[in-house]
Amino acid sequence: MKVTVERGALLKSLGHVHRVVERRNTIPILSNVLIRAEAGELSLRATDLDLEVTESIAADVGHPGATTVPAHVLYDIVRKLPDGAQVSLEMSGDAGQILIRSGRSRFNLQALPESDFPDLASGDMGHRFTLGAADLKRLIEKTQFAISTEETRYYLNGIYLHTMESGGRAVLRAVATDGHRLARVETDAPAAAAGMPGVIIPRKAVAEIIKLIDDAGEQVTVELSPNKIRLALGTVVLTSKLIDGTFPDYQRVIPAGNDKRLVVDKGDFAAAVDRVSTISSERGRAVKMALSDGRLTLSVTNPDSGSAIEEIEVDYDAPPIDIGFNARYLLDIAGQLEGDTALFMLADPGSPTLIQDREGASALYVLMPMRV
Repeated sequence: MKVTVERGALLKSLGHVHRVVERRNTIPILSNVLIRAEAGELSLRATDLDLEVTESIAADVGHPGATTVPAHVLYDIVRKLPDGAQVSLEMSGDAGQILIRSGRSRFNLQALPESDFPDLASGDMGHRFTLGAADLKRLIEKTQFAISTEETRYYLNGIYLHTMESGGRAVLRAVATDGHRLARVETDAPAAAAGMPGVIIPRKAVAEIIKLIDDAGEQVTVELSPNKIRLALGTVVLTSKLIDGTFPDYQRVIPAGNDKRLVVDKGDFAAAVDRVSTISSERGRAVKMALSDGRLTLSVTNPDSGSAIEEIEVDYDAPPIDIGFNARYLLDIAGQLEGDTALFMLADPGSPTLIQDREGASALYVLMPMRV
């Protein structure tokens, strides 16, 4: 194999694929990136057996061939080469080494054969549709924060993506919950998505999609099977196993009868919550919201450090109510709202609260209260 490629293109591509590779691996081949040179391009592929990322870039191929080399070492070498440099990758015979040359620099890296590298992408995908990159980014960004990190409830360790009828139209809906808060965001479903299975995209795959999506162009091609998802994001193809579990019936926890309506300026509210939570304990993080006619009083009491209180004017004319929430969760949700105001629909101090930009918004959040 002999191939020459521009340093900037190689670095960008390695940046996309090497993140998948775990720093510590008990299986040596999983520490490597597969590089294949053929027909004027160099393709790079990395996997952790659950997630695989592949990308192809233009290259000057002298001799086609393929091998695997340590991903993080190769990335660090290319990263430290000067801008605009040409990088040559050469392998002769079965020496088990690859020579990397650039300017006056020479590196010899141990290589493992291509035949040892696992292939995650094989298999037929039954459903295929195209989605706007901006729509997919919004679905993920607005729900990602609510993904559970509790490994025992593994079926909550991802985003549930599915289609359904809502308000007489077909929507593609993303849902995530950790049992304390729930995020539900929807967009118009592409016609080809009809009949797709509901799938749970794992947390690690979600994080990689967000990092890759800005370079994806305007459209993303999504392919699905009952146990895998494949996304074509510009020049990058990401394939991931899906979480093999049943997502809970989230509709049951979305309250329908909350009748106490609070409208507050989002910026003022977030800033006030942030200020009073300064003295909350790391473990508790509880902030009390006392609502009465046109006024919201936020307060925090920490036996170890003192108390804080702040009042803000709001649009509220229902009966008075005192309710407590985790300050971090309130700020997370406020950070996702797109408008200038936040709409809270409350019931009582022990029931979940509904939070949106406005009534009928495509993004909806549910937050469980805390005892204060």
